Amino acid sequence: MTMAVSVNETSDGRRLVHYDGQAFELTPSPGEVVCSGTVIHHRRDCGRLAEDGEAPRTHPDPERDLWQRLIESASSDDGEGRQEFAANAGLRNGRGGLIRDVCHICVLTPLTTVSGVRVPGKSLTTALAEFDREACAERVAEAEAQIAQVVREFPLESWPSMPLERYALGTDASKDSFSYRMEFGTPALSSIRGGHAGKHIIYWRRNDQSWYFGDKYSDEQDAWRHVRAGFVEAFGYAAEGRLTDIDAIAALRSGPMLTAKAISVYFPDAILPINSRDHVRAFILHLSGDTTATSLDAFAAHERLKQLIEADQRFSGWHPYEIGMFLYGWVDPRPISTTILKVAPGEKARYWDDCLAGGYICVGWDEVGDLTNFVSEEDYRAAFEDACGYEYKGNKSKTSAKANELWRLFQLRPGDLVVANSGVKEILAVGRVTEEGYKWRPERPEYRHTVSVDWDTSYAQTLTGPKTNWGTVTVAKVSPDLWRAIEAGRSEDVEGTKPQVIPVDPLFEQIADLLERKGQVIRYGPPGTGKTYTSLRFALWWLATRLPELELDPGAVYGTAAFKRALARLSEAGHLTQVTFHPAYGYEDFIEGFRPAEGPDGSLKLVLRDGVFTKICQAAAANPERPYLLLIDEINRGDIPKILGELITLLEPDKRGMHLTLPTGRRFAVPSNVNILGTMNTADRSIRLLDSALRRRFAFHELLPDADVLEGCKVGELDLGLLLRELNRRVVHELGRERQIGHSFFMPSGKPVDSVADLAAVIRNEVLPLLQEYAYDDYTKLTRFLGSTIVDVHEHSVAGLDDEALVKALGAELEASA
Repeated sequence: MTMAVSVNETSDGRRLVHYDGQAFELTPSPGEVVCSGTVIHHRRDCGRLAEDGEAPRTHPDPERDLWQRLIESASSDDGEGRQEFAANAGLRNGRGGLIRDVCHICVLTPLTTVSGVRVPGKSLTTALAEFDREACAERVAEAEAQIAQVVREFPLESWPSMPLERYALGTDASKDSFSYRMEFGTPALSSIRGGHAGKHIIYWRRNDQSWYFGDKYSDEQDAWRHVRAGFVEAFGYAAEGRLTDIDAIAALRSGPMLTAKAISVYFPDAILPINSRDHVRAFILHLSGDTTATSLDAFAAHERLKQLIEADQRFSGWHPYEIGMFLYGWVDPRPISTTILKVAPGEKARYWDDCLAGGYICVGWDEVGDLTNFVSEEDYRAAFEDACGYEYKGNKSKTSAKANELWRLFQLRPGDLVVANSGVKEILAVGRVTEEGYKWRPERPEYRHTVSVDWDTSYAQTLTGPKTNWGTVTVAKVSPDLWRAIEAGRSEDVEGTKPQVIPVDPLFEQIADLLERKGQVIRYGPPGTGKTYTSLRFALWWLATRLPELELDPGAVYGTAAFKRALARLSEAGHLTQVTFHPAYGYEDFIEGFRPAEGPDGSLKLVLRDGVFTKICQAAAANPERPYLLLIDEINRGDIPKILGELITLLEPDKRGMHLTLPTGRRFAVPSNVNILGTMNTADRSIRLLDSALRRRFAFHELLPDADVLEGCKVGELDLGLLLRELNRRVVHELGRERQIGHSFFMPSGKPVDSVADLAAVIRNEVLPLLQEYAYDDYTKLTRFLGSTIVDVHEHSVAGLDDEALVKALGAELEASA
């Protein structure tokens, strides 16, 4: 079969080619092609020519489109079809052999992302050939059974008169509602679990005993009349194949995911079972190369995707759920990171046998009840405090920390991993979360909150060192470093069942997405939140995954020799540049300026020198297919408008590649493959005070203190996580979120402090001076942070407590006893 090729030109003049589900950057033909081996080349200096070891043959290409005509002639696996075209076009190598492909170095360079969307790892043709439709039969049958159940319980003809209580989440009859069935009661159908309850458009809030609905309605019944009518109208459009018209239904505009799932239940042949608008847009991009898909409204995108699938005869006769499973298996647009949690199945793992036999992990806090009853995290937290607050003696910080543990378990998704532990060193097994996910099991005597998993006991092991925080924490995050250690300790005799997981910090994906969208990001937050630390780790991960030829470990542990070597390698290659802004840093350092230089006769003269950023842009322009990253630490300490100058105009995505004239008369442009990542302390300056032109052109990513990394870490009887939570709760109340204390203060060597002397030193030398600065030497306010035992209001001083007394006073004042 012939293959469609689309070519799109970016704002900076790059040509992006989409073909067979994959994306490439085109190096245009110079008017002739070089035929060597089995491929055509556009550059005579291509390194692959030398590898072929033969005298190449040139062929005129006056229309500069031979590359496109060749790949459109047949699919990549149809060698005979390609060679038939080559024979007719006279494309032969130096030995007379026929050409059948293009060079993927000097003609089409493979891309890993386009418009912020990951490109499939294999072509559509290859993926279809490898896809096992028979393996989908059971899942399709389950989906059809659940669709039939929903249609029986909520017949289409009942919608015009359906009462609100039959639809909405949060009421006493919530589990019998349509919204509950859509989010929690149809696990075999496309998922809409998680996120904000606003996707249901209207629901009952238990927290404040009120209905949630749009501001334009007078009350919940008025809202429901409009929403119900909107669903009826949408079902009518779906029945007529007019999906695009659904976008105009104002009452449903805030619930496109729920609306899409509802339509796929009642009209499964009208829409593919893909509920996320962004996912639909991504699949359109992969199937057609249409970069405008990112601007399509939700149901216009659904209609376009359905048209693309119907136009491809290879999908003829497929069930909609087969198509959905294929698309997600081919190129999953969801974040690539996997959440890994350690969970203790009861004290001393007393429920481990139940968990192993039943295929689940279980935890307590049964007093809260089934978590699917809560329509929002706010409702859940209020209920948790009511049900369990007494257990933690009213300590808000400790209650909040424990509420986080249970909610974190509830948020696990299929494919995430659970590490079952006993005590502080023993790993019992690792389980991969199944489609069923969270399940309340009322039949259990206790520990009824469960998450279904497939267990792999080959991970059973004893860690080399204890994880002391595991002694007081039931559910905790597993760091990438710890996961590597767990994988290394796995039995080697069952390699085939090993989960292929490369631990990726979710922050990295968030930053990468922002860079794809804007090209430049500022990470901001209070001191000690790890902005520079995570930025350097991100830089290595982001560049190493995009520059595989450098053979760097994207997950090298921060501070190790391997990590430092990798950063040095990236810097030497010019792909990573680090600078720090300060009051004396100027335009001359960053863009260009005249500098004194010694002449031949020993006299001084002024010479125009390129600045740091100009050099980066020159290197990036010479290698448009390679990424370049500039890290700017303390970006707010410089005079940003003065430093950036004319650059501020060229940073916008649609201005990349455009030239302007510098004051010296030179022409300057910022290539699209140059990215900027800056950091700033909000304690020094709020982002609200930044130049408005800068704020428009940068994306901003907030980094707040993470008490979770200290949870359960003890110094004597003091819990560092509780200490930080309560201290920051007081700081936020008095000064706002921008003046909080970062967790890094308590991790001076990358690990939590574990001695009284070290903790006392951190408090005296780092935390106290910072709080004094925040309070402007107002010792009454300082007392509200740390208490009168530590702060002497009358003497305007800090009490001279010894280390033991200081730590004891902190624990008592901040209620941080473990």
